[in-house]
Amino acid sequence: METANQFRPDVEFSPGARRALAMAARCSSGRQSGEITPQALLAGLLGQGECRAAVILQSLGITIEAVRQRWPDLGSFDDGERDESDGSLAAETRSSIDQAADWLAEHRQTPELTTEHLLWGLASGPDELGRWLRSRGIEPGMVEQELFRFHGHLQPDDAARENEPIGEPIDAGSSADVSAGWSAESSGDGGEPPTAMTAQLDLSGVLRVIDAAANRGREGLRVVEDYVRFVLDDRHLTERLKQFRHDFAALLESIPFEWRLAARETQADVGTELSTDDEHRRARPDAVLTANFCRLQESLRTLEEFAKLFNSRLAAGLEQLRYASYTLQRVVALARRSRERLDAARLYVLLDGRATLDEFGRLAGELVEAGVDVLQLRDKRLDDRALLERARRLREITQDTDTLFAVNDRPDVALLARADAVHVGQEELSLKDVRALVGPEMLVGVSVHNIDQARAAVLDGADYLGVGPTFASATKAFDDYPGPNLLRAVASEISLPAFAIGGIDRDHVPEVLATGIRRIAVSAAVVEAPDPPAAATTLKTLLQQPEPRA
Repeated sequence: METANQFRPDVEFSPGARRALAMAARCSSGRQSGEITPQALLAGLLGQGECRAAVILQSLGITIEAVRQRWPDLGSFDDGERDESDGSLAAETRSSIDQAADWLAEHRQTPELTTEHLLWGLASGPDELGRWLRSRGIEPGMVEQELFRFHGHLQPDDAARENEPIGEPIDAGSSADVSAGWSAESSGDGGEPPTAMTAQLDLSGVLRVIDAAANRGREGLRVVEDYVRFVLDDRHLTERLKQFRHDFAALLESIPFEWRLAARETQADVGTELSTDDEHRRARPDAVLTANFCRLQESLRTLEEFAKLFNSRLAAGLEQLRYASYTLQRVVALARRSRERLDAARLYVLLDGRATLDEFGRLAGELVEAGVDVLQLRDKRLDDRALLERARRLREITQDTDTLFAVNDRPDVALLARADAVHVGQEELSLKDVRALVGPEMLVGVSVHNIDQARAAVLDGADYLGVGPTFASATKAFDDYPGPNLLRAVASEISLPAFAIGGIDRDHVPEVLATGIRRIAVSAAVVEAPDPPAAATTLKTLLQQPEPRA
């Protein structure tokens, strides 16, 4: 049967791309036609786990579970022992690979077609899968940016140098080569090319700029990484920053370190004796974080501008790192802010609207008096006016208390009632859209049902997580219960406040605490108890047990 290599014999597929095709073939083994569909190829990419295409997909919350939920007829990776040579390509898959191969031929990035190229082809397709990917943020342009970031790309200005290796340094040994490497602005007046001596001096000065900026950026990045590692104790973000540091170092290899050292003149640097009093004081640890993110971003901008004198592809890579640093700064700052605002919150109670407004108000008041940390209004039965009425009453009751007020699913109601928080699930509005509605101050929580969703929620800017379902619940049914294993996974790598949810009562609290999660969200265990305030007090007491020593 026809394989991808037979379809495009002019293209060499990377080992990762071949493995993805082999896994796609196994997913397709149960189909009557046996053809490898685009959906099977997407599953094959996700099945690679650590390949770059899978990382891109998972960063936007697209997991193998989500794909199988959307296309339940997909087979399992365990279905048979087929490899990519055992399956023919469906027409849509052929078209996607064809487009990816043509794109690679045009840009000449790598000698092989990689998993990212396959993802670009799938995202560019006019078929159902292509539309589904684009609706979830996997745009061809976004995948292109990732390709440019990892592999570089050919700019129109590079046509005369298209056969040069990426990052090949300028040879400073001859005036002709130096003149060719510099723009017309190097002459100072836009006229004649510089002399050999002037060009040599200019190159030395530029290398000093690059060396200083690279050192500042690397130092600032290390300070940020240490803050996330030791202050936030967040493994997920620490790994992100570590990868950022490796990407930064890989880009800087385009300019030989020996050149930078030869040009370095620390003792003669006029800036080493210039400083202000503010540079030697930091009021709080988060001020250290802000200062060093700014140092990193300013350094990246300097590097990007001066790298344009050497290689436009290097400059493009530095630009993408700078954009990525803005996202990391937001995520780290939100993690810090959320921990501060929710530091004492342990018990989160979901409250329905009750039969009447007065009954609702009485129960809410009793729970506030009992010391419940967060009260969430969650009621699917009430019409909008009744729901808003309850929300405004809950705002009155919680105002000027230590109890935070949250609204489930409805950012509009949360905004009108001036709630402290709004909570959304995986099927509701995206976190980006919710944030656009409620603004920067309101806390936004997200329900997550697997570790990939939890990681994605962190990068999307969630303030806290509802993690579960942990146990079977009387209020909401699920097909799958990830249970304490998911709690352990989240506790081990994510520092955002996380509340275990789903069927938890007083008997389950020790099992939850044993996972490392110190917060719970409950409903029936409190609101359906014979004495709701007493039940809340009991749970609060259980949750205040000291954490076990490591």
